[in-house]
Amino acid sequence: MLQELKFQLSTALLTVLTIAAAIAAGLNFEQNHKFPLPDDGALWADHASSVIAERVTADGPAYRAGIREGDVLLNIQNAPVAHANDVPKTLAGIGAWGKAVYHLERDGVDIPATVFIAEVRRGATLSYQYLVGAAYLAIGLFIYFRRGSAPKARHFYIFCLASFVFSCFHYTGKLNAFDQVMYWGNLVAGWLAPALFLHFCLGFPEPRSWHRRWMTATIYAPGVLLTIGALGFATGILSAPGYSLVAVRDVLDRCWMALLTVTYIASGLVLQSGYKKSEDTVIRQQLKWLRNGILFGFAPFGILYAAPYVLGTYVLDYPYLNYAVLTLPLIPLTIAYAILRYRLMDVDVIFRRGYAYTLATLCVLAAFYAIVLGVSRLVQVSFKDMSSTNLVIVMLIATFLFQPIRNWIQERLDRYFYRDRYNYRRTLVEFARELNSDSELDPMLQSVADRLMQTLSIRHVAFFLADDVHGETAAEADAARENAAGDIQWKLRLAMGSSARALEAGETLDLSFLGWPQKGPYLFFERTRYHLDVIARGWPATVRRTIADLDLNYYLPCSVRGRTIAYLGVSRTETGEFLSSDDVELLMTLANYVGIAIENTNLYRSLKEKANEYERLKEFSENIVESINVGVLAADLEDRVESWNTQMERLSGIGRADALGRRLAELFPAALMEQLDRTHGEMRIQHLDKFLLDSTHGEATVNIAIAPLVSREMEQIGRLVIFDDITARAELERRLVQADKLSSIGLLAAGVAHEVNTPLAVISSYAQMLAKQVSGDEQKSRMLEKISGQTFRASEIVNSLLNFSRTWTSDLAQVNVNSVIEETLALLEHQLRKAGVEVRTDLTQDLESIRGNQGKLQQVFLNLFLNARDAMEPAGVLQVITRRSSKGVEVDVVDTGHGIAPEHMGRIYDPFFTTKGVKKGTGLGLSVTYGIIQEHGGAIEAISKPGEGTCFHLEFPIRKAVTA
Repeated sequence: MLQELKFQLSTALLTVLTIAAAIAAGLNFEQNHKFPLPDDGALWADHASSVIAERVTADGPAYRAGIREGDVLLNIQNAPVAHANDVPKTLAGIGAWGKAVYHLERDGVDIPATVFIAEVRRGATLSYQYLVGAAYLAIGLFIYFRRGSAPKARHFYIFCLASFVFSCFHYTGKLNAFDQVMYWGNLVAGWLAPALFLHFCLGFPEPRSWHRRWMTATIYAPGVLLTIGALGFATGILSAPGYSLVAVRDVLDRCWMALLTVTYIASGLVLQSGYKKSEDTVIRQQLKWLRNGILFGFAPFGILYAAPYVLGTYVLDYPYLNYAVLTLPLIPLTIAYAILRYRLMDVDVIFRRGYAYTLATLCVLAAFYAIVLGVSRLVQVSFKDMSSTNLVIVMLIATFLFQPIRNWIQERLDRYFYRDRYNYRRTLVEFARELNSDSELDPMLQSVADRLMQTLSIRHVAFFLADDVHGETAAEADAARENAAGDIQWKLRLAMGSSARALEAGETLDLSFLGWPQKGPYLFFERTRYHLDVIARGWPATVRRTIADLDLNYYLPCSVRGRTIAYLGVSRTETGEFLSSDDVELLMTLANYVGIAIENTNLYRSLKEKANEYERLKEFSENIVESINVGVLAADLEDRVESWNTQMERLSGIGRADALGRRLAELFPAALMEQLDRTHGEMRIQHLDKFLLDSTHGEATVNIAIAPLVSREMEQIGRLVIFDDITARAELERRLVQADKLSSIGLLAAGVAHEVNTPLAVISSYAQMLAKQVSGDEQKSRMLEKISGQTFRASEIVNSLLNFSRTWTSDLAQVNVNSVIEETLALLEHQLRKAGVEVRTDLTQDLESIRGNQGKLQQVFLNLFLNARDAMEPAGVLQVITRRSSKGVEVDVVDTGHGIAPEHMGRIYDPFFTTKGVKKGTGLGLSVTYGIIQEHGGAIEAISKPGEGTCFHLEFPIRKAVTA
């Protein structure tokens, strides 16, 4: 709808411009032939505040009157001359062959001169140019109003209209407003027409491969600049110091002529290039005639007139200049020949359409004048007094009536020319539009049969198709029919009508006659059984019975690319009459359309089957990719993501829709891209083990495999990147290593503790004995006390080792974690207050009991609370939180201390590892804590950032009997 409206608006505008241009050209032609252009033989130019003779033609009227170059003109016939334009205006009033007295000043002396005015000789050359313009306009109108919607039609018409203006707008010498329109119209059309033709050549018949959009602007830019410059100098906005306006106009006119010549030469070269490269015979002929028109039509004009004018060797009185325009009609004539002979722009030469456009134009003009006269009578205003704006509005209203009037006239003409065949042709056109609108075979055949019975009053219609009921695809059925080499099994597919033959269950028809050689384009049988028996005694009885039972008289083959794929069977009319030759001809044409439609439905069915199969395979492959528990992405050679499964969404937190089409560098961190770039282009599988990747659930440990993605031809078309999330497995491995480490150290610690304990006991006993013997010696007593103290400290270390390595066999009982935490905090209340630690608890009430050992759990929290106190010197906040979880009970012990350095996180559970000062810790607290939690079937995790504190997260199962 919008496209049609745009077409109508452009048509209306072009119609208005065409009518205006034609009227203006007619008026210009009349004035140029009625008004002889006077000429005094001198070129007058404005210099400063005076008008001087810049050029005087030898032996011209001014020269014979004694006027010489440089004379200052004061007045003509006592009429003052202030500007050079006043001279032709005054001469126009005197007229050609008149006498005028010039008053001039030469070297300060007033000189009178009597000039006998001559006439500019324009002769038959001017009329010839009008004839050329009329030819251009006729060709453009034929193209545009015959096929206005065809590609390049509007462009070509604008070129013809511009050529018409260039050929028919000429200077009259009156220097009035109409003369200004003629001058500027000729100037603009002079560069616009060749530019439009060059633009047309660059896009006909197809746009050149090297043509770019900016080149189009380059084609029109010189003409636009030339027009702007001419307007600037004419209005005084631009100036050229030291040069007269006449000299400037002369330079602009030379540039204008040079531009016109160069553009037409370029058009010829483009056409010649297309002619050499084109392989289509018809297109080559079209291009050849267009090229020849430019070569033989414009070349003489360019050589005889344009080149001398541009080079400054132009002489007005040369006789051969009158013949320079004689070859210009060859351009429109060759274009017309290419249209008529070689169907340029796919134009069908049907002159009947011209009648419709002529009558429609006359109706529009009648409507225009009717509206104007009606309005003028209504408002009591004469036609001459109406403003141009009102006339243009009325003209546009009348122009919008053109299309509906033209359609109405066209329909009436078609009815007159075709008469009773008109409805048939309408039916044929509608069939062509509707046959391919239905992609299902049976509905399409039913639609055709119904339309045929309604249009031709046929009793019944049947369709016979090759038997392909075995479920094969359309392509396989075609191959089977071709291999059969004429032995095709036909089957009745559809029968419709008042007396259509319906097959009974198990009944078969002998349709072998459809494969018999045909003498004509269709098979014809009379209806009666008697006649068949008489004329077809040699036919099989089954065939005769089938023909009689079907009651069809015409069997028309439905062919596609020379291959019959179906038959259309048609009976006589409802009145019992046979079809006319026109009806049969129409049916033969429709049968081919039906064949194409059947072929299209078969192709559509095959395509649909292939698409369904492709969708199933695609869905199956996608399900495989989605089902595996690894992240899989596929990227092309430019690292743009083409596939992204659900596991990748979970790992990266980026949805599939956001990832597809983006580069890997936009999705992954630089560290990973550095590793991936190292493997780019490799044809072997690469592995990256235990890479730390930021995921939606925090930092994940993944194993990455990079494999080349290859086509069937074993060419690399991209690569696959597979992410295996091994975070849980890595954590389990870490815990196993830790447990194995602790077990080994525990066995070592137990052995060391037992071996060290005995000598420590001996040293302590002897030290105590010596202390009793030297009780009077204060110095020795102090030494023995130090020995005793150190043995006591060593004993504590040994006892810690024994506690670390000891296997507990005590029974587990129901323990309330909240109670254990409260008791432990009560024991440490004094120490924590002394250290300036503020304790905050958030203990979930009614927390379910766990199965464990209360003493060991108290030791766990004792170690964690003391470590928190030591980490928060001189003060801080200790927060203890308990909660339920799906696995059991969770406890968070959070402090605001200095935190744990990242390099120490992997060793905090190692025995004897401590960051405390000398004599402030043994490094066994967290090791013992880890062992106790493992005995209870729980888990412990440390989360810490330097300077932000530490959180120990503990998990205990509920009522789970665990053996250490």
